[in-house]
Amino acid sequence: MIIDSGRIPPDVTSVCTRLRAAGHQAHLVGGGIRDLLLGRRPADFDVATDAHPEQVMALFGSRYAIPTGLQHGTVTVVTEVQAGDPDGQLVGDAGGAGPRRRHVEVTTFRGEGAYVDGRRPSSVTYVGSLEEDLSRRDFTMNAIGFDPLSGSLTDPFDGRRDLDARLVRAVGDPETRFREDGLRPMRAIRLATQLEFAIDPATRDAIGRTLEVFRKVSLERIRDEILKLLAARRPSGGLELMRATGVLAEVLPELLEGVGVTQNRFHKHSVYEHTLAVVDATAGDALTRLGALLHDIGKPRARQPREGAPGEFSFFKHEIVGAEMTDAICRRWKLSNLDRERVVALVLHHMFFYTPDWTDGTVRRFVRRVGPEALPALFALREGDVSGRGYDEDPETELGELRRRIAAVSAEDSVMRVGDLAIDGRDVMRILGRGPGREVGILLEGLLERVLDDPSLNTPALLEKLLRESEGNLNGAGARSPPGPIGG
Repeated sequence: MIIDSGRIPPDVTSVCTRLRAAGHQAHLVGGGIRDLLLGRRPADFDVATDAHPEQVMALFGSRYAIPTGLQHGTVTVVTEVQAGDPDGQLVGDAGGAGPRRRHVEVTTFRGEGAYVDGRRPSSVTYVGSLEEDLSRRDFTMNAIGFDPLSGSLTDPFDGRRDLDARLVRAVGDPETRFREDGLRPMRAIRLATQLEFAIDPATRDAIGRTLEVFRKVSLERIRDEILKLLAARRPSGGLELMRATGVLAEVLPELLEGVGVTQNRFHKHSVYEHTLAVVDATAGDALTRLGALLHDIGKPRARQPREGAPGEFSFFKHEIVGAEMTDAICRRWKLSNLDRERVVALVLHHMFFYTPDWTDGTVRRFVRRVGPEALPALFALREGDVSGRGYDEDPETELGELRRRIAAVSAEDSVMRVGDLAIDGRDVMRILGRGPGREVGILLEGLLERVLDDPSLNTPALLEKLLRESEGNLNGAGARSPPGPIGG
């Protein structure tokens, strides 16, 4: 397992070259080296050096050196990415014609004082060697240094051996490492899941003994690790590690309510086992996978015995219970409002059952209720849900015809929302001689209901006619009672 220096981007090598030319050491360290050893494209590159932060600032100048973490010995050096390199941050116009920059973190060899808050050291001291610097790192796979100029690899903790063995192992005593930074147990699980590695037994055993430090970590940091885990090829392995080590009970105890909860003849697995299978089978990004993880979170609380079916259970309105629970979980994890609404909607709408007797209007109402932009993720979740029942069913049997129906009504340029109507609220007020008020919105919703069934009605003249025909109903409804939807 070796590294070809030619695989290091020239702009990254140039950072090391400038440091060396000034008489300093320069080694690439961390996840970038790990990924190169695994044959992966690194997401970023970090440099460890014996140069102090003020020396790095002076060497690269204020234009290219950003004092991002001087108290921890870190300076971010901005490099120019060469043409044809897809990495780096785009700087320039939205069309992608501008130059690209890369941020390379340059950190002085350092040792650390005691960790008092389970997150950061109480003090940082500079040390004289790369080996001392590597000894403070979390896992052996991340404690490897590489000099791209000489091609030499520094591996004092046998990180390459652990990579070959597909093993996540802490540097030194794992309990000490986990008590330094309470997020490290979650990082061990996430890395093992992403890389499809095992966790060294001693490192795994230390997780349960350090949960009191893990509890000090902000849920936002833990959330970010979970989302990375959910983006892995097979998240269920990591979720089971979280359960076995006690981590899951700390961050998502609601999921454990489904352990051992049997369902009915339509499901081979318990609620918890079904959930893991659905997450693995659901294609999409981390938020779609989060929707899959939480889609049946309400089942244990909605569970009721099925009449006439001993040993079987129904879960009436579990999607509504689950949506409420999901909303609370997402708020607890401090997801953005947009992300929270997206995940809650997936849970709320995942229980749909298409039958051939759906009219085109019913199909349009389904699309309108879910939202056209949310359909791909919802269908991905539903496919995973069908696969996760455990009976080798083909999801296309349930979903194929609905896909074709949606495509057909979408091709008609059909109206799906009030904003698509040929008239708006100002037109309604003008036609009926009314001022602003709740009735205007109700009338537009009523028009939309008519148009969903018959898109040919969506012309200004026909909609005006429908409004005028409804004027008698409006007048008869009384000032205190707004009218219902037209034709409702």
